[in-house]
Amino acid sequence: MPYFVYYVTTLADANKKSLQHIETFDAFKAARTLARERRAELSADDGRDCRLIFAKNQAEAEKLLSAPREERVVGED
Repeated sequence: MPYFVYYVTTLADANKKSLQHIETFDAFKAARTLARERRAELSADDGRDCRLIFAKNQAEAEKLLSAPREERVVGED
């Protein structure tokens, strides 16, 4: 299965995301390197993130990136 690198922008409606496909790789190391380079180029005010995802195809990658994620539970008081 390939690795996909995307720019992900959260839109004004917090449940919607804009996805921009950057590149597809067969090897994890090459995908990770590109994702790290693109993240380093982003400024804090950019409003987007660079994400790496492992999926069967581009449609599945976009579905996974678009799905709302549950808030992480760090610890209980």
